[in-house]
Amino acid sequence: MKLTWPSHLWIVRHGESLGNVARDAAMASDMTRIDIAHRDIDVPLSDLGSEQSRSVGLWFAALPEIERPEVVLSSPYRRALETASAIVEEADLERACLSTDERLREKEFGILDRLTSMGIKSEHPEQAEFRQLLGKFYHRPPGGESWCDVILRLRSVLDTVSLHYEGRRVLIVAHQVVVLCLRYIIEKLDEDQILAIDRDGDVANCAVTEYRAQRSGGGDIELKLVRYNFVAPLLNQDTEVTAEPRAKEFGR
Repeated sequence: MKLTWPSHLWIVRHGESLGNVARDAAMASDMTRIDIAHRDIDVPLSDLGSEQSRSVGLWFAALPEIERPEVVLSSPYRRALETASAIVEEADLERACLSTDERLREKEFGILDRLTSMGIKSEHPEQAEFRQLLGKFYHRPPGGESWCDVILRLRSVLDTVSLHYEGRRVLIVAHQVVVLCLRYIIEKLDEDQILAIDRDGDVANCAVTEYRAQRSGGGDIELKLVRYNFVAPLLNQDTEVTAEPRAKEFGR
């Protein structure tokens, strides 16, 4: 049977960003807006986020060379690209093909961008009502995306990966919703299943999700989940683990 998947696929959420720090400060102070000057695409890593990224790079560096990523694909958002670049440098992956793909970008929040859950209820109560009615998976704020919209663009990403990188070792660096939506597609989950995973715990900054190609009982090649939300690469370097606060209703 012809292999049409990468032999290995890693998906890593970006390290802690200054946007994550500003969001946490806004929520701790019961503010309605997240105070950050950058547009979302330009938000850089925090110092801790850079440390987290290097720790993951060192984890990849400890793997035998024939088990390290050969191809690195990143969201074009600065926090993701800085994470990917640090991993490539620390793991000595300079020969890996590091490229960006706009389809891996963060979920777009439209008019809800930079608002805390309190801010959404205060400034756009109708959207809070629609979100409650439609659910997190299907709700699309004006000018933004639903999870289904993200899934649509990610299906084409996986088609590209399957076409161009079959049998190779591929690393994707992106965002929390992207990690979850890729799981939804690869594992053929439904709405209830993926939202249950989301409720069970947020994707930590620089956490590793890993798949390996295996032959199924029917003879087809499938990607099998090896680990999810794996933070040992950070703990091994005594690096602080950070994730989304559970109180946040409209999470990034």
